[in-house]
Amino acid sequence: METTPHSSGERHIEKIMEELDPASERYQVLDTAKRFKSSWVELGDKLLRVSGSTMYREWGYQSFEEYCVQEIRIRKQTAEKLTLAYRFMERHEPALLARRDEPRPLPDFRTVDLLRQAREEKGFSDEEYATLRKSAVEEERSHPTVLKRFKEVTTGRTGVPVDPATPLKASLAAAHRLDTSLRGVANLPGGYGEQLAGLIGYLEGELEKVVTPPES
Repeated sequence: METTPHSSGERHIEKIMEELDPASERYQVLDTAKRFKSSWVELGDKLLRVSGSTMYREWGYQSFEEYCVQEIRIRKQTAEKLTLAYRFMERHEPALLARRDEPRPLPDFRTVDLLRQAREEKGFSDEEYATLRKSAVEEERSHPTVLKRFKEVTTGRTGVPVDPATPLKASLAAAHRLDTSLRGVANLPGGYGEQLAGLIGYLEGELEKVVTPPES
């Protein structure tokens, strides 16, 4: 017996799905969005593909943001966190991503975004990051608990020397966010993709020099 949707957002999605071919990509994304709380990784993956291929235009939306807000019923900020968290797991936590189909739940996407910020933007030391990751992944602490530990580190940095890798990590994270956002913008000047890819490659190279300096 099917359960009745409990929210207006679920009812809205159900109504659209009734008019679509269940085999279509649009239907599959909506079906994933219905199960958002238990399958955020799958939704992050699908949203990346939607924004990158601009399928939303074929579905009647002018922008990726408009599609997310009006059809999927999630805010722009939520879509950004979902896609960034998924890309972070692809780059840094492939083993964790591989267990997406196991009964054991993955960390909340907001928790994964905290791990991303700690590693790419906030200049956590290896020890600080390992402690935060242990709390999120191994101990499976709740998002509020991980957030509290995240804030304890970031607010206790007054007077601490800045890691030279920190600005590079922050710039690289911003470049990745820009890359994700620009995928949903139409009629951009030609060559922007190559320029941004070059910038990302440069920042990654500079960061590698700082994190792993050459032997003397």
